[in-house]
Amino acid sequence: MAFPPDFSIRTKHWLGDAYVLLEKALQEDETPVSIRIHPAKKMTPESNYEKIKWCDTGYYLPERPSFTFDPLFHAGCYYVQEASSMFLEQVVKQYITTPVVCLDLCAAPGGKSTHLASLLPEGSLLVSNEVIHGRANILKENLIKWGMPNTVVTCNDPKEIGQLTHLFDMIVADLPCSGEGMFRKDLDSRDEWSMANVRLCAERQRRIIHDSWNCLKPGGLLVYSTCTFNREENEENIRYLVEQFEAEVLPVAVKDDWHISSAIDESFPMYRFYPHKTKGEGFCLALLRKPDCKRQTIQYKTKNRQSTAPLPAQIKDWRSWLIDADRFHFEVKQNIIQAISSSYRDTCQLLSHYLRIVSAGVLIGEIKGNDLQPSSVFALNTCFRSEAFPSVELTFEDSIRYLQREALVLQKDIPIGFVVVKYKSTPLGFVKNIGNRANNLFPQAWKIRKTL
Repeated sequence: MAFPPDFSIRTKHWLGDAYVLLEKALQEDETPVSIRIHPAKKMTPESNYEKIKWCDTGYYLPERPSFTFDPLFHAGCYYVQEASSMFLEQVVKQYITTPVVCLDLCAAPGGKSTHLASLLPEGSLLVSNEVIHGRANILKENLIKWGMPNTVVTCNDPKEIGQLTHLFDMIVADLPCSGEGMFRKDLDSRDEWSMANVRLCAERQRRIIHDSWNCLKPGGLLVYSTCTFNREENEENIRYLVEQFEAEVLPVAVKDDWHISSAIDESFPMYRFYPHKTKGEGFCLALLRKPDCKRQTIQYKTKNRQSTAPLPAQIKDWRSWLIDADRFHFEVKQNIIQAISSSYRDTCQLLSHYLRIVSAGVLIGEIKGNDLQPSSVFALNTCFRSEAFPSVELTFEDSIRYLQREALVLQKDIPIGFVVVKYKSTPLGFVKNIGNRANNLFPQAWKIRKTL
């Protein structure tokens, strides 16, 4: 399929002879497949995986497997992510050394959020936002499977988030764009491309940053990124932010053998990934710092606090389900038990007054009469103490049946009650063993609907 003429003419103008190489790379049938392994879950990369140089836990796979039928994928042991976008790791490692409150502004489906949840210093809070409700639920699912307790998922327009004056130390804005870097991976993106769409995307990107700029602390960091090549959505927008907000563009140290390109006019630091030079899709990133002006003392308007039920006597039971339970604050709302880091309790309450919270902290379980039913997704969290429950190791076939939400029959020596099911020693969730069968507690919305 041919590329849009305007795209070819414009890109060739600033790439010169290298455009032929870019065009050839974008016409290749095979696209690189890459994953990022969870640093806290038990998964060893295969010997034929190729290391991604700018990400400690990133790997290229020799071919694309069926992720749907890999239980470790559903257990959150790894995330399928485009390799170039893992460059965010270098920003965090080089500039973030103490706990922060971080906003992933356009976060769905969750690649950068899951990465940030593992990268940010211990004691940080990550707020992952997605304005489209359906995509926010996908983001929620991916973050729950990743299983880090330091996350909140919201569903708000950037202008609403901008009301939270000077709340965030860092904002990551992977902005919706014209998608030129996806021409190889998504052929439909070629048909959708036009100069009018480029201009529309550039204007939308400016609006998103403009509307949310107020919530970034003075001296705070903004990561600006797109998966497109043109100047309007990259260099020109960065120049706009420098002029409009007096932002400073910061350098990120890179190595020569990463084959990362600089800004087109090289007037400020910017990092461009071209598929003919780096193994991945198109990507562009710049790091900016907000001027360190005087911080305002903010008096937020708050709504009436939603009442929570008093903690029942069973709290002693569920505290034993967590690793280091003393660091959490527990709440019960409509019999649902949540755990939130005590150090960010006030921040989470503030967020709930201004934003639509899709999920926050750790979903522990539900009180049903005198019974405590652990949430199946709780077993995926890194704060879950698996020794608190009996467990059973499943075969591959039974793991798939579990993920298809079928009932299982366990060995006779497995105790009656709630049991953690595992695959390769990694928790997949809970079942309730009633003797003749085990009722499947895997979330209905997540079940595999395909057949193996």
